[in-house]
Amino acid sequence: MDLYEFQGKELFRRHGIPVSEGRLAMNPAQAREAAQQLGCPVVVKAQVLTGGRGKAGGIKVADSPADADARARDILGMDIGGHVVHKVWIERASEIAREYYLSLTFDRGAKKPLFMFTRQGGIDIEEVAASSPEALVRFHVDPLEGYHPWQGRRLVYAAGVEDPGEQKQIASIAGKLFDVFLACEAMLCEINPLIVTPQGEVRALDSKFTVDDNALFRHADLAEMRDLEAGDPLERLAREKGVTYVKLDGEVGVLGNGAGLTMSTVDVVTFVGGRPANFCDLGGGGDAQGVVDALSVITRDPQVRSIFFNIFGGITRGDEVARGILQALSQMSIEDPIVVRLDGTNAEEGRRLLQDAAPPNLHVEATMLDGARRAVELAA
Repeated sequence: MDLYEFQGKELFRRHGIPVSEGRLAMNPAQAREAAQQLGCPVVVKAQVLTGGRGKAGGIKVADSPADADARARDILGMDIGGHVVHKVWIERASEIAREYYLSLTFDRGAKKPLFMFTRQGGIDIEEVAASSPEALVRFHVDPLEGYHPWQGRRLVYAAGVEDPGEQKQIASIAGKLFDVFLACEAMLCEINPLIVTPQGEVRALDSKFTVDDNALFRHADLAEMRDLEAGDPLERLAREKGVTYVKLDGEVGVLGNGAGLTMSTVDVVTFVGGRPANFCDLGGGGDAQGVVDALSVITRDPQVRSIFFNIFGGITRGDEVARGILQALSQMSIEDPIVVRLDGTNAEEGRRLLQDAAPPNLHVEATMLDGARRAVELAA
């Protein structure tokens, strides 16, 4: 779950990381009032769950409350990377002497938290990694040992931070960043830029914060921060129906029972030259209502031109899955061609049921590879 900048900064503030004072505004009048309270100049920042706000014109400086009102009018309603701006963060403007980059993410390959730090802040970390990889300091923290102050000092020394005051503050912030990362069961805590003011104060000027969805049941306060209206509408619909769904950019709708099988199906569709439109996991069962719920999500995607069911009957028998599919199709009107590959327990009986029913747009294939090829052909 991604958090807005203002939410991430609030979590930073709770754990002692210095941030600039700001106010949330939902309309221009609130932006004007916030600017009056904070004192100008202020920065009006679009709150969206994507990057590239500055390049899109979603961050503007305002020199007066009236100017903040006007800047908010310009930004509210903007579309930034497919995300419409519904709120802005009004923050007291900061003078900047230097900019750093500091982040803590979970390295899945190493199965450890990974610190990244560089003196080249304020730009995309991917750009730094590509153009100046030697300037990016990386350091893993052993989860069994935890964080120790010497690790923060290692970051600043390796990056070549020379000012003793800045060294001390950055090392301290690194430790607090690890605290908030651990406490919130985060996947990413990023500060870009981590600024130094002309007075020598180090402060987080931005926040990118991602929490592990699977841990939200332990964090009711974080779960309340989720903006249900901000995500992809199809993914939101799937969540409401209890369907595991991820939107992709292809034409072949993918539906499997079980996450591993569904991921393999996405790979096979790509292998035979197609483009998956989604990842949709029906779960271990194959009951009619589950199929109806999944299809109601997949078929709302206008890019979908064919649908590939890849079903393995394990504990749930193949004939039960087939009956569920037929019952679901009797409840829905679907024009897109549907390819079904059914294998496992009672698979032959299940395939016979599907073939005997013979809906005009239903195609039964014996193997996953053949099913993927047929689905890709029908989507062309």
